[in-house]
Amino acid sequence: MIKILALALTIVGIIGLILGVFGIFGSSIIGVSPWAIAILGIIFFFSGISILKRKKDTDEVI
Repeated sequence: MIKILALALTIVGIIGLILGVFGIFGSSIIGVSPWAIAILGIIFFFSGISILKRKKDTDEVI
């Protein structure tokens, strides 16, 4: 269960980083500030990676 959340956070972080970098260095794809998207992408990416590294894969819900 935790690994699914960590994988989702990592994927959302990667997407945020890509959109943020495209917005900063190129054309803005979305209407939000590209710096905000890049910072949120970094936060989500590193939180997902750290959860993947630290948690064991269990089927426990609690």
